Amino acid sequence: MSTFTPGFVPSWHRIGGGHLSLTLSRGSLAVLAVGFGLLGAAGVSVPLDAQMVVYLVGMVALNLPHGGYEHFENLRRRRPDFRLRYVAGYLGVIAGFVGLFVIAPVAGLALALAVAVAKGGLGGLHVLDATVGTDHLRTRPQRYLAAAVRGGAVMLVPIVFWPDTFYTFSSLMVGLVDPGALSPYAGHFDLTRTAIAAVYGTGLLAHIGLGYARGGGRSWLVDAGESLLLAAYFAFVPVLVAVGLYFPFWYSARQVARTSRVRDDVGSDRWDLLGDDPATAALRAWGIAVVGALATFGVLAAIYLAFPNPLAGVELLPGAVAFWSVFISIIALPHILVGSVFDTDRGIWYVP
Repeated sequence: MSTFTPGFVPSWHRIGGGHLSLTLSRGSLAVLAVGFGLLGAAGVSVPLDAQMVVYLVGMVALNLPHGGYEHFENLRRRRPDFRLRYVAGYLGVIAGFVGLFVIAPVAGLALALAVAVAKGGLGGLHVLDATVGTDHLRTRPQRYLAAAVRGGAVMLVPIVFWPDTFYTFSSLMVGLVDPGALSPYAGHFDLTRTAIAAVYGTGLLAHIGLGYARGGGRSWLVDAGESLLLAAYFAFVPVLVAVGLYFPFWYSARQVARTSRVRDDVGSDRWDLLGDDPATAALRAWGIAVVGALATFGVLAAIYLAFPNPLAGVELLPGAVAFWSVFISIIALPHILVGSVFDTDRGIWYVP
């Protein structure tokens, strides 16, 4: 059944939505939104260097391990031939994305932004499916709209509320290949920003209104509250801090809640990467972690060498933010495609 099929999750598969990680994710974003909102009202700004450090700590130290864990869960009990196809598909999509970015960096940037929207939107939709349900999303267009609103908060709201920082780092991202690639579009940025504000605001109100009109209930209340929270969070929190903490504190934490509430009966214990001997399971897990870390570093090094200006020709800190933003988008695309569309039996957003 499709991700966007109404009634995607039978109600008897759902467990109550009170998982601790859901509470922590909502509380974290609410505290950050209120705190930075008060700072902004008092005229206090956070130094850009501090924002960049927070971004890198959040995205590298806190968020990256979760992606490795999702791959492990996808592959843990699968046959060797499936694992081979999975890895080959993953590397193939990475190579294609890198090629696009090198040949057409502006198109690559657009795809990177779309990846962030898709990951946040689809991931959020599947968390709702697995926890409180989505009874208020009665049609496929409603599900598309819900994903667009949740994912759009991650990239579209910062364009509206933090335009200077967003444009600066977008320019640095394309600067990995061509430092002047965004210049021809600079004159249209204000108009684009206004259009995005109008479209996103209309979409948010339509999403909440349609959900209420087509059933309301607890699932609608949770969805509406979370959608408004995401919009407020990305409006009040500086974009680098907001994105850097969103993925570990919201996306990854909520995927833990989803994973704990679905069956894990795909694959066979015969192929379990941890084996069937508890005495060696810890050693096997350590070995898998080492291999995963080395593989990640190898992919990172290859992508770094593929770009003519891997640090965008600027100082280390902003250059590292630009490079990591591109890198994480590149490895997230196959994470979405190979780990979801390709893997119809399990996938990173598996809900039975």
